[in-house]
Amino acid sequence: MICILLVVLAILLLLYAALKVYVAIEEKKRADAPGNTEAYDVDNLEKHEDSPLTGKTILFLGSSVTEGAAAEGQSLVELFETLDGVKAIKEAKSGTTLVDKNSILAAIAFGNGDSYVKRIKQIDTSAKIDCVVVQLSTNDATMKQPLGEISESMELSAFDTKTVTGAMEWIIAYARETWGCPVVFYTGSHYDSAEYAAMVERLFALRDKWDIGVIDLYTDEAFNAIDTETYDFYMFDPIHPTKAGYYEWWFPKMEADLIEILAD
Repeated sequence: MICILLVVLAILLLLYAALKVYVAIEEKKRADAPGNTEAYDVDNLEKHEDSPLTGKTILFLGSSVTEGAAAEGQSLVELFETLDGVKAIKEAKSGTTLVDKNSILAAIAFGNGDSYVKRIKQIDTSAKIDCVVVQLSTNDATMKQPLGEISESMELSAFDTKTVTGAMEWIIAYARETWGCPVVFYTGSHYDSAEYAAMVERLFALRDKWDIGVIDLYTDEAFNAIDTETYDFYMFDPIHPTKAGYYEWWFPKMEADLIEILAD
């Protein structure tokens, strides 16, 4: 019995080491992507003087896209922070989901597998937060998490956070009750995924129920109408932008939309 346990332990250690090597190789590949040159480092970009967002404290809740996983950790958060003078709280962990379910793979590979629901509860409830911006996670679509149904209630206790819809509703209600601030969800740019398309459609329905802000990069045909060469420069893969992708493609629309939403 002891021998079997030792063999299992050895296999697990080998798998862990292999996963760490794979993550390191991927990080190197991402860093070397053409869209991640030094010219796109935030310190080399022109600041936006007199931005309406200057001084606002914004909580950014998400996973790898919010983290900047394919852009050496520089995402839209650093752009809002450096270019617009936003006081950013970045709560982003790769591989995690909206659905309140721990990701063992994310915990092993990236050190934290906690869901959006669990992590937002760790933010200081006494903080003065002007807006919560939430990434509509592609991980839920990739992992085929249950979409769930829209609740008739607006009470925290009514939402099934083991579903995508329930988790989204819980986050909206929690943010409003805790900080009394606007909640804005943003999507990724378009990629082929029936599951993510269904999540985007559900997000629009929740916008109607909760009167939240939505920054829609997914269904905007004009936004997504770029040539293949430019797309390949902007995106490391169908989900993750490079530094150039964030700065030249995603950020202009996200910045304009967020300013408009917060002005209402």
